[in-house]
Formats: sequence, C-alpha cells, structure tokens
Amino acid sequence: MSQPEWRARRMVQLMEQLAPVEGYNISALADVRFLRSNRPLTRTPVLYDPGIVILCQGRKRGYLGSEVYVYDARHYLVVSVPVPFTMETDASADEPMLAVYFHLDFKLAGELMLQIDETQASSRAQPKGMYSSPMDDLLSESTLRFLEAMGNPADAKILGPSLVREIYYRIITGEQGGSMRAALNRQGHFGKVTRAIRKIHSSYQQRLDVESLAQEAKMSVPSFHLHFRLVTDSSPMQYLKSTRLHQARLLMLRNDMTASTAAFSVGYESPSQFSREFKRFFGRTPQAEVEWMKATYALPAPTQPSIYVSSH
Repeated sequence: MSQPEWRARRMVQLMEQLAPVEGYNISALADVRFLRSNRPLTRTPVLYDPGIVILCQGRKRGYLGSEVYVYDARHYLVVSVPVPFTMETDASADEPMLAVYFHLDFKLAGELMLQIDETQASSRAQPKGMYSSPMDDLLSESTLRFLEAMGNPADAKILGPSLVREIYYRIITGEQGGSMRAALNRQGHFGKVTRAIRKIHSSYQQRLDVESLAQEAKMSVPSFHLHFRLVTDSSPMQYLKSTRLHQARLLMLRNDMTASTAAFSVGYESPSQFSREFKRFFGRTPQAEVEWMKATYALPAPTQPSIYVSSH
C-alpha cells in the first residue's frame, strides 16, 4: 500500500470515530465540526457561511451558475464569502460521507496572510468567493496529524489550535491560496461587494434595496449590480431573498415557528408572498420542506456556528 493510500485509509478510520452519528459531531474546538452523512442527497439550495470543508470519504458537488465545484477525498472546498448555490452528496451507509468543517477564522487567516506577505510577493490572483482545489501531500499530512490529535482530549486542547493554523497555512499557500488571500483582503470591487453582503446578513430583517446596498458598497448602482453578480452569480435582490428564505427555513425547523411567524421574522410583510416564493425556491411548501428536512438532515444546535444547512 502506498503512503497516500495508507494516509487516506487512516483518515477514514479516525473520522469514523470522530463522527459516529449522522449529522454534526462537535469537537474540542469551537470552530470545528465533524460531519457524517449515511445517505445520498439530491440537489438542494444551500447557503454556506465562510469556511473550509475537507472530505475524507464520499463526494459533494456544488453548482453555481455554469460552474461545478467537486469536493471529495482528493479536493477540498473553500468559501470566503457566503454564496448561495445548489449541492448534492454521494454517500451510503456502507461508505458514509465523512468531512471536517472549519468555520472560517478571519483573525487567524489575517495573521497568517500578514506573515506570508512578509516572505512572499503579494498575490495577483483573482479573488473567488468559493473554490475547490486538489489536496496535496502537505495538506493531507497536516489533516491526518490534526485528526490524530483530535482523538485525544489533551492533544486536541493543546495541539489542536496549532494544527488548525498549519492547515490554514497549507491552504493559503496552496494552489489557489492566492484567490483566498485576494478575497479576504477585501480590496477592489470584490471587497466592496463583500461589504454589501455583510450588510445583508446582518440586516436581512430590515428594509433593504439596491440603492442602499450600493451605497454600503460605495459603488454606483449599475457597477454594483455588475460586480455583485460576478461574485455571487445572483442579483442583490435575489441574494437577499435567498438569505431570508434560508433563515426562515431554519427558524421553522429549529424553533417550530409557523410559516407566517418565520416570514415576519426575516422581513416579509406578506405571508402569502413568502409561501409563494418559498415554494418556488425550495420546490416544496414551507410545511412540506420542514418535514422533509427533519427526515433528511441532522442540524447542529442553534448555539453552534451558523451554517445554513447541515449538508457540507
């Protein structure tokens, strides 16, 4: 057995222990979750928080416009800004999907970027809100050491943070790390759009329009429309609607809210309009969608980091 094959097998063995139950499994580190799915999942709309997803077994495909993002045991996924897309999973009870999710630590990434910039020329890569990239040997070895440590409570507490830092370093300096660095630097048009995206996620319950979001980004309305679509593959108002609908779905699922209450909570003034748009977006009525979600997904507790669906 080759070294890469042994490493891949060992990672699966460790993940079987770290993610014994389907759905989210907490870890000793606040921003790390171990995920398990024992069944395939068909395409569903999702909206990820910024983070890193490393799969040890199984496969996921994300669809954003004409782009397809594959992440499996040979590819990892990076999300620098929340991007709405559709996703499907290949998994089974015999070969479950096993993944590590790192909620993006902007402070840690920023510290590393400053240190990297002191030793390397600044990257001129184009910023990307989301990308999948091949796992190289260095990142695989770092991930294996991290999983080994997380299986021991003392090692997880003492060594875990430094091993997370190592994984971030491998990704930031990896094949597409320049795109991540450019995105997190929040400069140029990408950075301006990111400011508007943050505004949407912090204030989606309020009245928001294109003019106010363009003002937040300090861009003209035509320029804002153009560059917002380049970053998210949707218009600002479509993105706002997507954010509200995802949040309403979680409120109904986690808090047993009625559709009307959830609609008002996320900024809708008309429950009937909410129900029409919800069914058009998810393909089911609010009640049917919640019933389907309960039968299909295992969601993290509300106190865990906000990940809009448990389907990384």
